[in-house]
Amino acid sequence: MPFAKEETHRMNSRSLLEIKNLVTEFRTEEETVKAVNDVSFTLNRGETIGIVGESGSGKSVTSLSVMRLIPNPPGKIAAGEILYHTESGVIDLVKVSEKEMRNYRGNDIAMIFQEPMTSLNPVYICGDQVAEAIILHQKVNKKEAKAITIDLFTQVELPRPTEMFDAYPHQISGGQKQRVMIAMAMSCNPSILIADEPTTALDVTVQKTILELMMQLQQKHDMGILFITHDLGVIAELADKVVVMYKGKIVEQGSVLDIFNNPQHPYTKGLLACRPPLNRRLKWLPTVSDFMKINEDGTMHETNKSVAEVTDSLVVSSEETAKKHEVLYQQNPILEIKNLKTYFPINKGMFGKATSYVQAVDDVSFEVYPGETLGLVGESGCGKTTLGRTILKLVEPTSGQIVFEGNDLTALNSKEMRDYRKEMQIIFQDPYSSLNPRITIGEAIMEPMRVHGVFNNDKERKAHVMELLKKVSLLEQHFYRYPHEFSGGQRQRICIARSLALNPKFIICDESVSALDVSVQAQVLNLLNKLKEEFNFTYIFISHDLSVVKFMSDRMIVMQQGKIVEVGNADEIYANPKTEYTKELIAAIPKGELDDIKASLEKKKVRRAVTA
Repeated sequence: MPFAKEETHRMNSRSLLEIKNLVTEFRTEEETVKAVNDVSFTLNRGETIGIVGESGSGKSVTSLSVMRLIPNPPGKIAAGEILYHTESGVIDLVKVSEKEMRNYRGNDIAMIFQEPMTSLNPVYICGDQVAEAIILHQKVNKKEAKAITIDLFTQVELPRPTEMFDAYPHQISGGQKQRVMIAMAMSCNPSILIADEPTTALDVTVQKTILELMMQLQQKHDMGILFITHDLGVIAELADKVVVMYKGKIVEQGSVLDIFNNPQHPYTKGLLACRPPLNRRLKWLPTVSDFMKINEDGTMHETNKSVAEVTDSLVVSSEETAKKHEVLYQQNPILEIKNLKTYFPINKGMFGKATSYVQAVDDVSFEVYPGETLGLVGESGCGKTTLGRTILKLVEPTSGQIVFEGNDLTALNSKEMRDYRKEMQIIFQDPYSSLNPRITIGEAIMEPMRVHGVFNNDKERKAHVMELLKKVSLLEQHFYRYPHEFSGGQRQRICIARSLALNPKFIICDESVSALDVSVQAQVLNLLNKLKEEFNFTYIFISHDLSVVKFMSDRMIVMQQGKIVEVGNADEIYANPKTEYTKELIAAIPKGELDDIKASLEKKKVRRAVTA
């Protein structure tokens, strides 16, 4: 069994990996970009280092450099050392041949990639993909490899491990796919585990379980972990030390307690401040620009403000919130959902008649008021996305009523429904897949305007698109560019601009910020709130992230297994949840508070003492 393998790598020295003055470059036709620029830090045995920063900061390229997975061309490790400490000596991974590196990659240094669906081969069963690594590195036969794999699936707490061996990736949930990836990474009992954003798109409850599992495996095998993320709340619960990266450089590093208690660099302050707080309501979220400004010559100007100074100035009192809600809920609802059901057949009888169903939305009723943001939360599979799509009749309801401005949409045919599409829009989770890669973003925004006959000609439509691009903080020249030329946050702004093109009254945001960096997420959330005030939109905001939903929402609906289990004022639900399910969701949120960090460090201290 891989976890029972004799751990000969335990040494008197605790140093495991030393990165010294690492430089990784990518050459383009115009220039050479230093994606990692003079990076140095040391990982010890049994230690977790959290590497944080926005997309493009160099954190993932650092991990790929350690694995020697930088594609050459266009990239290469230009300078520096990556020293791996073994019992027989210290090896510079930069200098070993590719053939030698294969012996270390997977066997001694393993990696969990960000998106398990793209990391797992869809045409092979999960068990065979894990067994392949075991056969390669441990020189065992297929029968032995299968037994080891099933044992690994048991250790990572996958349900029905034997059946999971024969399951294809599309047949299991996101959390289960991530467990398969962890089992694969752990299959050869590595000394170093690199986890690159392994929990970004997971529910908070699944995320909590995955993090606990990684800590248990670390304790058991005295691993060093490099945990890469943009979420400082996760880092607070998991890491011993934090490395903060910005534009390829390390701008700050230190113990997790020091970084959270007394951040020194303005960029670190910005990352800490832009997480939606749970214990109070803010007018808008701080961003990195509140702490540092980049001048035209590329130099940085610090504002010299602390995190507390910035956030304290943005607090909204409970009296202000109550006054706003008093006005809001005196209106007639813009949307009424009455006993809505959406069932999907899963088994059919001899004559093709459905015999059993998935009750994705099961007898749901609620109202939404003009100018309100109604939050919709719950774990994956709870029915929240299906509910959002059913409201827009992108999915046909099984029964019930969808009453928008007094009109029952369920009674309309597809042609009659088309007129209401102007009034009701949706912003999808993945902006890249919802944009056509073959047309410019200007054309993508103009397309629905042509369909619905908005304005008299393309000249007028183009002028309107230019105004929309300004509204979402993009430039006029972006009109002529294609989706692949933009970052994730910019693509989401494009999708927001497209949803505004028809001047709708009601917008559903379906996990629209879940895959964004926390700093970019703050900018997009602020933008949505700014546009809401300017155009008096009504939102349904769907997310598995309770902290984001609480910041955005006036009221909150909690869904579980297709049903509403709790509904009420967002602040009150967080402060005093009524159901056990809601309590579990709130308890699973990584809060990043100093007391939690101290408690986590104390737990680690006890665990290490037991292991020693």
